[in-house]
Amino acid sequence: MASSISTLYLVMLLLSITIVMSLATKKTYIVHMKHNASSSMYSSILKSSSHSDSLLYTYTNSYNGFAVSLDNEQAQKLLNSDSVLGVYEDTLYSLHTTRTPEFLGLLQIQTHSQYIHQPSYDVVIGVLDTGVWPESQSFHDSQMPQIPTRWRGKCESAPEFNPSLCNKKLIGARSFSKGYLMGSTGGGRRKATDTISPRDRDGHGTHTATTAAGSAVANATLLGYATTLLGYATGTARGMAPQARIAVYKVCWTDGCFASDILAGIDQAIQDGVDVLSLSLGGSSSTPYYFDTVAIGAFAAVERGIFVSCSAGNTGPRSGSLSNVAPWLMTVGAGTLDRDFPAYAMLGNGKRFSGVSLYSGEGMGNEPVGLVYFNERFNSSSSICMPGSLDPEIVRGKVVVCDRGVNSRVEKGTVVSDAGGVGMILANTAASGEGLVADSHLVPAVAVGKTEGDEIKMYASLDRNPTAVLSFGGTVLNVKPSPVIASFSSRGPNGVTPQILKPDIIGPGVNILAGWTGAVGPSGSQDTRKTQFNIMSGTSMSCPHISGVAALLKAVHPDWSPSSIKSALMTTAYTIDNTESPLRDAMGEALSTPWAYGSGHVNPQKALSPGLVYDVDTNDYIAFLCSLNYTLDHVKLIVKRPNVNCSTYLSDPGDLNYPSFSVVFGNNSSVVQYTRTLTNVGESGSVYEVAVSGPSTVGISVNPTKLVFEQVGERQTYMVKFVSNRDSVDESITCDFGSITWSNERHQVRSPIAFTWTNL
Repeated sequence: MASSISTLYLVMLLLSITIVMSLATKKTYIVHMKHNASSSMYSSILKSSSHSDSLLYTYTNSYNGFAVSLDNEQAQKLLNSDSVLGVYEDTLYSLHTTRTPEFLGLLQIQTHSQYIHQPSYDVVIGVLDTGVWPESQSFHDSQMPQIPTRWRGKCESAPEFNPSLCNKKLIGARSFSKGYLMGSTGGGRRKATDTISPRDRDGHGTHTATTAAGSAVANATLLGYATTLLGYATGTARGMAPQARIAVYKVCWTDGCFASDILAGIDQAIQDGVDVLSLSLGGSSSTPYYFDTVAIGAFAAVERGIFVSCSAGNTGPRSGSLSNVAPWLMTVGAGTLDRDFPAYAMLGNGKRFSGVSLYSGEGMGNEPVGLVYFNERFNSSSSICMPGSLDPEIVRGKVVVCDRGVNSRVEKGTVVSDAGGVGMILANTAASGEGLVADSHLVPAVAVGKTEGDEIKMYASLDRNPTAVLSFGGTVLNVKPSPVIASFSSRGPNGVTPQILKPDIIGPGVNILAGWTGAVGPSGSQDTRKTQFNIMSGTSMSCPHISGVAALLKAVHPDWSPSSIKSALMTTAYTIDNTESPLRDAMGEALSTPWAYGSGHVNPQKALSPGLVYDVDTNDYIAFLCSLNYTLDHVKLIVKRPNVNCSTYLSDPGDLNYPSFSVVFGNNSSVVQYTRTLTNVGESGSVYEVAVSGPSTVGISVNPTKLVFEQVGERQTYMVKFVSNRDSVDESITCDFGSITWSNERHQVRSPIAFTWTNL
């Protein structure tokens, strides 16, 4: 009876909201309902009112609630309802913006492996991004069988997008724009600057979708099909899972990706029947899970058996800069390939500096020209080559050194050209260190690291007649060392739950060739060049690599849970580069750590047969949430289940059955003990023995030290105790790392460990 009264009150409240027009600015709010409220009732009331556009979305699969346009007073009234768990203002998320299959060993899997007879035709990868350019050759469907009958998705009819553009490869294309349209830039409904359609006019979405599952296209290269003066990355372009299907959900627009649209996209993807979700976007590094739209929507997806891969973010190398850190997400950082695009700057003093570039024009010839750098004696905006900041009288006919930062890298070259310059040296600053990203510049340009940049700037500032000439080296393979952690890749520790080690893994994310939109050039909207393929960098690029590999695992092991797939990818990742050295960091010569690469670099071949997995189900995740000192209402915001409670909870968040460890020592916790359970997915009669490594400041003991699995599917549990040797801790050391590895003759199941001392 009380429930009926509460629902009736809500209906009356919503009716009054839609009838009474407020003069105040309206905003989009996401409203989370309690399970005993009638969604059909509030939906019908709003739709039948004279303000039918107040209701933007009704969520059914990923969330109990709806998105609605309200002013502040109306939102407060709604929040006071007994049937409402929470009312949250819409938030804005941002995008985290060939050779790869060979580098990952996928060609061997596809041609020589025992898994060749289990193609991924029945696996659907859902990509939430900026849409799709369906005419791309990477979406061809030759030799693909009919679409699985279980598929419930579709390609929508919209401006500039006909459903007939889809096929047996691209089997879904939808757009979600109501949050974007209602977003406020000072008040009121915005005038749409984007065509409301699944069509990709940015390029990011087509690039990520084809990276995950693009069909094979021969003779692909930047700016076309091996026809440019410099054929950058020429070869066969293919996605990680070239036989998988693709469904695209456009949730990102000119201003970014609104939470209400993202949630609607996830909601629809669950309904359509995707197997993998790929999201190369993210928000704040410290948002609680119950405020994080991606985390909330992904929880519902994972509960339904959908693997969710997310980019870690591009705000590295700053510590604690990660986004998308919920334990049910696969959080993906970025590393380099063994491929590079070298370019060179030869100075008048005889010194030659190496950098990178994707410039494909005629070049500047072999004759040195003047070199100029606008140091502190000039306008501060001149050193970073902001529009209008360069003096043509000084720049004309010269190469200009531009500091990286503020405006886009390619735009800086355009600024130089507009002022009469003939070339650019793009110099990294302390913020980006030695990490290099190649760009398709419109003028001859070479990007160099901070050390080289500082030396070039000193020469340009002190020499009486500084000169330079730029040259370009095309594509170089088998680069060593590789992979190297990208400087931009966001770093741990986990800012939401320090007891969960993030990122989980790294994949290729630097200078990745994939399909592109026909709407803009390779460097953006001001670039009039057209290309079928483009080279981009970011964790946006590494994320779909993992999504595609997860699709391969899903095809081979259709009964595996998302957490089992995640565990297989993590415990088989490698941490040694192609020079037999531990992974290095692009920020300098120092070795990298699990806070940058998590478990290591993805190794698809080994992930197909990991031996053991750490499996986690929904109840385990609920017990984890209940260990975070969240209120029950907070837990209900994440878990879409009736009668959810916290009668079962973990004694410590780090006790979740996770494939890695993050041990936090505090003032009153010099001893930390965790329990883990392994499931045998290898051979019956398997025996594993443990090996541990760690710093001298921590004692590590595992019990038992041997695990015997008589049957496939059998589970065995072990405990591990970590003891901080406080007397021997150097106060300058606040973190350290180690590992636990279970192995036999066929398998190595490795878990990294991060140690943190918070009381120093």
